[in-house]
Amino acid sequence: ENVDQVILREVAKDGAKLGLTITRSEIVDALAELIADGLAKAYLLSSREPYSTELEGMPPLDVVEEYFRTYFYITKKGMDLHLSEDSCWTFNDEGLPRSVQSLD
Repeated sequence: ENVDQVILREVAKDGAKLGLTITRSEIVDALAELIADGLAKAYLLSSREPYSTELEGMPPLDVVEEYFRTYFYITKKGMDLHLSEDSCWTFNDEGLPRSVQSLD
């Protein structure tokens, strides 16, 4: 997913459910750590061949992208970790923090 198009919006929305304010720079820093740990990779997307090019390391994201060309994708190592820690997920199936009970 793209930082400005999807990731920031979704993470900020989930953080707000927990009373947190999450900034773009925090997202960029977290993505850099995920890439450094081999849990995610960065790609440059194009409408022409090659449609995607894997980038080495974390690309500079100092400003909001105008055309949303930089995308991030989980690696096999990242997915294995995610699946192994699924029970630690902060939100329940309804998207509520686990500590908040549903009113249903």
